[in-house]
Amino acid sequence: MRWIAAALVAVGLVPAMALGAPIELHHGVGLHQWLNWSPLAADGSYRWPPYRSEEEWLSQDRPLSDWPGGNELKRLHGLGFDFVRLTVDPGPLLANEGARRQEALQVLADAVRKVTDAGLKVVFNLHSVSQVPDYGMDVVNSAAGSDAIAHYEQMTADVAAMLVPLGIDKVAFEPFNEPAHYPCDASGDGEWQKIMAATVKTIRVVSSELTLVATGACGGSITGLTDLKPDFDDPNLLYSFHMYEPHSFTHQRSETDGGFASGLPWPASAGSKEAVIESLRAHMTAAGVSEVEQTMTVTALEGAIDDYFAKGWGAEQMTARVGEAVDWAKASNIPPTRLFMGEFGAILMSADGRMGAFDADRLRYLSALRQLAEANGIPWSIWEYANPYGMSVIVPDGPAVPDTKLLEALGLNQ
Repeated sequence: MRWIAAALVAVGLVPAMALGAPIELHHGVGLHQWLNWSPLAADGSYRWPPYRSEEEWLSQDRPLSDWPGGNELKRLHGLGFDFVRLTVDPGPLLANEGARRQEALQVLADAVRKVTDAGLKVVFNLHSVSQVPDYGMDVVNSAAGSDAIAHYEQMTADVAAMLVPLGIDKVAFEPFNEPAHYPCDASGDGEWQKIMAATVKTIRVVSSELTLVATGACGGSITGLTDLKPDFDDPNLLYSFHMYEPHSFTHQRSETDGGFASGLPWPASAGSKEAVIESLRAHMTAAGVSEVEQTMTVTALEGAIDDYFAKGWGAEQMTARVGEAVDWAKASNIPPTRLFMGEFGAILMSADGRMGAFDADRLRYLSALRQLAEANGIPWSIWEYANPYGMSVIVPDGPAVPDTKLLEALGLNQ
């Protein structure tokens, strides 16, 4: 009986994982630039052996001399994170089978060991990218039962077999990232439900104890999660959602190259339409944009700005949105502690004001969302550790030092 097993755990006669529980996660960060976008050879195939070295990762967007030296993964751990969500391009695995796939898996196993040796747990996320279309998101978004999905599912079994020996107390496996399979709101064709259930079943043949992270469709959103029917549930499953809402705030940038779209406040009540437009005009003036072009830009953005303030996004709407995930979990007899906010973030305003939110607004948003997740016992992973694109724990350029204000907003060590 379960209560007998619990008693044996209490006296140390059986390991806690034997009862069935996911690994314990709290505060994580996405590590995306290392093992994603696996380098290509001149003919467009994957370079072999695949994936970047640590030096290639660190020097990708800034000189290696900008990094302080030593073990960057231990430094990451020292900031207060207890796990990384390690995103991995599945392309080299899908493009190869047999010995070649095992060679690629060994590269990945070595990378995971480097992370766990630094004291961090790992959520190993297969994160399809578009650089080689035959092995990109079109595979994940194929129909249930298709050859492409069958091949992908078989590949996930090989990944699970690689991960288990690395320690089921240290590693979790997230086999998909942001699948599409639109439309949402329970109006889809049910294909994603079949794919997610079949993938869990395939991996469970390899291990019943490895922590798995399931996701809904619709870009991995809360709506996609609440459309999911967890009839494949087991105690070692987490359920992911990504929270970039409202997208008009978190991803402020122009669809036009060199355009301007920035300065929406958080919460909406902290600012006004007039203040946003005044800020935009100041940035455009500083960039030498003519009055005529400024007026055209403001006119193009005015509808979106009006919509943002009309909806009045703030704490109430944020709480209600995350509450949809919590209510779904409770209705499914899943503890909210088995939810996983696998991505959240907001673009920091660029130096020229072309995109992003003012730092104070960004920090208020991130702090509120982080605290809301923690109040519900939901582990989280901020997007991401180091990049030059405005969502980064490490400052976007120059010496590779942490953004201390961001760490404070996340409630972490400094």
